[in-house]
Amino acid sequence: MYQYSHHFRHYRKGLLLAGFAFSFLTAAQAQELKYTAGNNNWNADSLGNHRAVVTFNGTAKVARVVIPWRRRDEHPETKRIIIQDAKTKQKITNVKMLALTREQGDICFEPTSGKGEYYIYYLPSKNEGRNNYPKGVYLAPEQTADNAWLQVVPDGMKPNTTVKELESIDTFNSFYPMEVIASAAEMQQLKLKHPGGGYMVFPEDRQFPIKMTDDLPQRWIKKGPSQSFAGEADKGEYYAFQLGIYARREMKDVQVTFGDLSAGNGITIPAAQLNCINTNGTTYDARPFNATVNIPAGKVQALWCGIDVPENAAPGIYKGIAVLKAADMPDMPIRLTITVTNKLAVNGGFNEPWKQTRLKWLNSTLAQDNTVIAPYTPLEMKDSVISLLGRKIGINKDGFPAQIQTFFTPEMTSLTTQPKNIFTEPVHFHFTSAATGKDLTWAHQGWQVTSREAGKISWKAINTAAGLQMEVNAALEFDGFLDYTVKVTALEDVALKEITMHLPFDKGAARYMMGLNQKGGLRPEKIDWKWDVAHKNQDGAWIGDVNAGIQFNLRDENYVRPLNTNFYLQKPLLLPTSWGNDNKGGITIGEKGTAILVNSYSGERTMHKGEVLYYNFHLIITPFHPINTDFQWATRFYHRYHNLDSIKATGATIVNIHHGNDINPWINYPFIEWKKMKDYIDEAHSKGLKVKIYNTVRELSNHAWETFPLRSLGHEVYSPGNGGGFSWLQEHIAKDYIAAWFVPEFKDAAIINSGMNRWHNYYVEGMNWLVQNVGIDGIYLDDVAFDRVTMKRVKRVLTKDNHPGIIDLHSANQYNKSDGFINSAVLYMEHFPYLNRLWFGEYFDYEQNSPDFFLTEVSGIPFGLMGEMLQDGGNQWRGMVYGMTNRMPWTENSDPRPIWKVWDDFGIQGSKMIGYWVDNNPVKTNNPLVPATIYRKDGVVLVSMASWAPEDVAVKLSIDWKALGIDPARATITAPDIRNFQQGQVFGKDASIPVSKNKGWLLIIK
Repeated sequence: MYQYSHHFRHYRKGLLLAGFAFSFLTAAQAQELKYTAGNNNWNADSLGNHRAVVTFNGTAKVARVVIPWRRRDEHPETKRIIIQDAKTKQKITNVKMLALTREQGDICFEPTSGKGEYYIYYLPSKNEGRNNYPKGVYLAPEQTADNAWLQVVPDGMKPNTTVKELESIDTFNSFYPMEVIASAAEMQQLKLKHPGGGYMVFPEDRQFPIKMTDDLPQRWIKKGPSQSFAGEADKGEYYAFQLGIYARREMKDVQVTFGDLSAGNGITIPAAQLNCINTNGTTYDARPFNATVNIPAGKVQALWCGIDVPENAAPGIYKGIAVLKAADMPDMPIRLTITVTNKLAVNGGFNEPWKQTRLKWLNSTLAQDNTVIAPYTPLEMKDSVISLLGRKIGINKDGFPAQIQTFFTPEMTSLTTQPKNIFTEPVHFHFTSAATGKDLTWAHQGWQVTSREAGKISWKAINTAAGLQMEVNAALEFDGFLDYTVKVTALEDVALKEITMHLPFDKGAARYMMGLNQKGGLRPEKIDWKWDVAHKNQDGAWIGDVNAGIQFNLRDENYVRPLNTNFYLQKPLLLPTSWGNDNKGGITIGEKGTAILVNSYSGERTMHKGEVLYYNFHLIITPFHPINTDFQWATRFYHRYHNLDSIKATGATIVNIHHGNDINPWINYPFIEWKKMKDYIDEAHSKGLKVKIYNTVRELSNHAWETFPLRSLGHEVYSPGNGGGFSWLQEHIAKDYIAAWFVPEFKDAAIINSGMNRWHNYYVEGMNWLVQNVGIDGIYLDDVAFDRVTMKRVKRVLTKDNHPGIIDLHSANQYNKSDGFINSAVLYMEHFPYLNRLWFGEYFDYEQNSPDFFLTEVSGIPFGLMGEMLQDGGNQWRGMVYGMTNRMPWTENSDPRPIWKVWDDFGIQGSKMIGYWVDNNPVKTNNPLVPATIYRKDGVVLVSMASWAPEDVAVKLSIDWKALGIDPARATITAPDIRNFQQGQVFGKDASIPVSKNKGWLLIIK
């Protein structure tokens, strides 16, 4: 019975192995009770995760047992009890409940096999709902007893059955010791014994994370409150411990302050080395973090504290004081005694995360420096023009862009010296007077640079008009992210008919659009959009051509990133006070003069003297860099944990390891089976393969060592919610969470993260640890819940010391009700500068769409990326028009190897890709619904054509032989034989080529 799952916490294992015993004194009996854990000894999916093993030694037809189970769940009387005969494994139907409370269960049953053991399952549940989003439903009580047997149950009979042990299905499900509740009588005695003060403190070791907020653990009754804590730490270790607070009355603004720890003779660990993660730290974007902790009366709060022991600390016993403070309550000093050993912790103790050493990572500033990331180049500034890779921005005297230019060829494979203008005139605001109906005239003082680095240049401008001041703070980063904070202050009462911002796009840079209720494709003639944050995650759009474009987003000054991927409606956008203006605001887009004008308006309003509005926005300038076609051809993914020799034989070069397998079982927490993962990666490297792993932020496995410390942070890391989901979550997290992805094979139950928080600091540190200790070659992102700040940091740590740092983003189509009707590319464009490949993706329709949708929403080409297809294997004919294949071996029809063979036979490496969107493409068809892209080499060209026509068609090729450098008199057009793609044949130069609906051809001309 005492076998333990590989992921169990080391500290609990020892206690359970010992069958730790202590006394319960109940109204019915006094007995020794053991908490043990099995090795999945029964079917938990029908019987639940917990049982009492009881022993009947009598001869009567009725057994009575009192089980002092001390349950943390509410209303045990509403949950079914299932009793099983240990000998026969048969369910016992003759059962009578005398009393079921949280403290104990008083039960009579028929001992069908006489003397011996019986199992009493007291939390049976069944899983309903979808396989990966289960809904654990606890079975309701049932009446199965025979009336004749009920008649023989004597009134007032004494218990004649003993409880041998309380057993959980495995160690991970155990309630012992921190979820074994104190009884009401014990709580009363505790309060009588300690009558003074508004709260009690229970210092607790890191090995026993505090898990309950509504109950005290029975362990604390035995220990009693204390004003001292002692622990032992190694040199260089981050040593974590807890101060458990039980609030007898409401506590507000709870803080912990620390003094130096002294070992005498002037040897100290400075107070600056101690902290409490609940109250202070560093945000994900490197700002000071301060949180207010309030504790309602009758609740328990864990304060997780840490000591960052210096590596050069002298061994010895260090003593000091931590002081608990709360508003309108006396301070309480806590004596700390820490023994520092002579042992130097390995890697700061981070290799032993069950000791909570990695809580230090929550306040990390790793990779926050604004260094330029390859392939980008340092920003260069000359007069009022800032240059970056492939782009230039001219700054007007008001601080806004006078012009933005791009220098990418239409093919998107290289840069040119010929600029392409994005705007027809400078970006500007209009403030229209309600009294006169005329625009206010602004005076400009010019702009000044406030900071200048290789990766970021910031500037400031002050503009004034009658009764108004506009303070503009802007920053341009090396990847093309241009951020504006526009602070408008009323110097007197001002009535305004309208406030608008104009983005006057050049028509040549406004061919395509996606966002604001528009799927990717050709830009409609007119757009009239209104804010609807309750239902739509929309605050901007991308407008552009293949080689020039802008994504614009309008933001509130208190903008918080919404939840995404199924959960937008549970945490939607915050309507900007300025742009939204109580839903008066909106955006219109249409032709005006020579421009395509994006008119962001906010409606009529009066600004009173001293009132401040923030018209914040950012512009993301696309493309980010030329496409890397050679990387596309050489980098071939295998998307499954599998035998490496078999993978090598496919021709794949990179293995993507998803979660839910032996070396990466827990979603977004690849730290438990890391040694297995390292062995696999080492072997892959020896065979010339690279390995990337699934690891992102959006949800977090319940197997994370830090689950309960993170829960102690309130809603900082985990989103509020209605609970539910898999039984483990309901039994141990209990309430106030959102249940996320579930893997049945591993019983891995994730919880939704809240958004932008300090877990991202941990995530960056974790990535760094994985690169340095496990050797990962990159990450596979499955949708993303962090912003570009974290993405830049991740890219830095992944590429440090010349590691490849390959990042691929897969997205499920976000254009639906649950995701707020946002285009995946719009949602994630801020991340595109740091990606190597796109997989857009699940629920994308590769059949019922247009080439323009494929180009803008799926291919990545207008942003300097290339992609792969996912849903149902994609459409391989259409995909090749954009240089895409499908994901192997995810579905039966997603085998890209026949296409890879064509690439290799043709020698596609080093070829020049010229897409159908390029006006001077030397090879065209006579049907615009059958576009052709070529891959050109000296004397030979590979032509990819695909049909979007509604029926089978025949097309002819229009070939510029001179541009190709091929003699038409000697040229041949061959369709190579490609398995599951096309039958080999030869076409005449003027032949009519039949093209089946939704299919196409790969042709070689030489």
